[in-house]
Amino acid sequence: MKNLIISVMLLLTVNYVQAQNEYDTLRIQLNEEIANKNYYDKLKEREIQETKRLLKISHLQPQQEYDFNHSLSKLYKKYIIDSAVYYSEKNLRIATEMNNSYMAIESSLQLAQLYSTAGMYIEANNILHDIDRKTLPETLLPLYFDTYSQFYGHYAQSNDRFTYYSKNEKYRDSMLMVLDKNSLQYKTTFIEKLLQERQFDTAEKLLLDILEYLTDKDSDYAFVTYLLGSIYQAKQKVELQKKYFALSAITDIKNSIKDNASIQSLAFMHYADNDIEQAYRYMKSAIDDIVFCNVRFRIIELSSVYSVINATYLSNEAKQKDKLQFYLILISILSFFLAIAVLYVYKQMKKMSKIQKKLYTTNQKLTDLNQIINLSNEQISKVNTQLEESNRIKEEYITQFFDLCSTYINKLENYRKMLNRKAMNRQHEDLFNLLKSTNLVDDELKQLYETFDIIFLNLYPTFIEDFYALISNEEQQPIPKKMNAELRIFALIRLGITDSIKIAGFLRYSLSTIYNYRTKMRNKAVVSRDKFEEMVMKIGSFQIKN
Repeated sequence: MKNLIISVMLLLTVNYVQAQNEYDTLRIQLNEEIANKNYYDKLKEREIQETKRLLKISHLQPQQEYDFNHSLSKLYKKYIIDSAVYYSEKNLRIATEMNNSYMAIESSLQLAQLYSTAGMYIEANNILHDIDRKTLPETLLPLYFDTYSQFYGHYAQSNDRFTYYSKNEKYRDSMLMVLDKNSLQYKTTFIEKLLQERQFDTAEKLLLDILEYLTDKDSDYAFVTYLLGSIYQAKQKVELQKKYFALSAITDIKNSIKDNASIQSLAFMHYADNDIEQAYRYMKSAIDDIVFCNVRFRIIELSSVYSVINATYLSNEAKQKDKLQFYLILISILSFFLAIAVLYVYKQMKKMSKIQKKLYTTNQKLTDLNQIINLSNEQISKVNTQLEESNRIKEEYITQFFDLCSTYINKLENYRKMLNRKAMNRQHEDLFNLLKSTNLVDDELKQLYETFDIIFLNLYPTFIEDFYALISNEEQQPIPKKMNAELRIFALIRLGITDSIKIAGFLRYSLSTIYNYRTKMRNKAVVSRDKFEEMVMKIGSFQIKN
């Protein structure tokens, strides 16, 4: 039981340190991205300008102008809210002029969303009040419920009234009834409901599943990671909370999303940790974004918190200035004594310099001598390795040579006796057939190759696998377990027999056959064609250990 507790504590410690290191890396990246916000804003402006140029095309149809305005409103929605309102209002006028009720309701709902985000609650409420729920097309129901849900959510944040939060949840539940259950909007909305119901484990699993097919280039990635950060905040897993809020904040910056909450949450966390400088940097970035975007309800929400962090930051700066002034005086005094010490050290260094020059010259000579000795040792080691391998091969082959010679002498003696008997018995026809037949030669060649294979593989047991590791196997053919013709050719090359004429004579093949085999293998080599046979020569060699 004691060991189990220790193991669990060690595991938790390792996970904590790993999460801390991961957040440290993300924090550095986030600070860099904050410094690069102008770059991402320029990319956003370029995208907006490209869409605006489409509006300047001559003879645009009202429907086309409506679509371009809709795209611009979407681009501006979390960037500059007033501009998004402008293009949605234009669309409402276009829909009215076209007498298109569907487009009019759609643009009205979009405009109501923007009004509530901008804190224009009266205007948003007037629009929603004028829309008849019963006459709405089914395809606009998700937008209708989403707009109402956002309206009461924003209004509740501004007034902190439970009644409005309750209405926000009611319309969110209605939206879940009409959304496509396979859509990302349904999944994230359903997860928000789980968070409200404190079903954190289920919500966490669903969010992690969604993250598998999202990247930080998707704007939805910021929202999903923010929700994960909120879950870990509720679970009091501080390092994971920081990690996912940081991922969300980085994605917001890269996508120029000014209406964001993740970087604000990070600012609160650093303020709670008494890391005032980091909290101030994040809160200032959040305030700059909100003012730029003109999201009024967030400006009110953060203004009080920002003033507290700003006051603390300025107070810390004042203390730092007092400390700096004290340290400057102290450094000035120390510098005076240091100057005296430097003069003394300088005189001593001049004396030491002469000694060091002599030592340097001596050390240089010793270094050169050591290099010469090391090179000599390396060459000797290589020669010894080659001699060792050569002796091993010689010993093996001398033994096999005497054994093979003895075997062939016995076979020749037996063959002579058999021919002698045939001659004495005047079995001339049998004698002629024996002399004419090539079976003996074929059998002996077969035996010779088998003996060669056994001896060679005894010397280099991994030759077949190592050889086929040097060539590609595009046809996915199995590696042979025994030696074949092409392997014997390269086995002879491994033994130092590189002359194709000698190889052809030993294996009883034509010279062109040997050439074709060698060319074929070089072409299939995974290494350079010129170095292929050189690599074959190294198979099974001793490796010099440094």
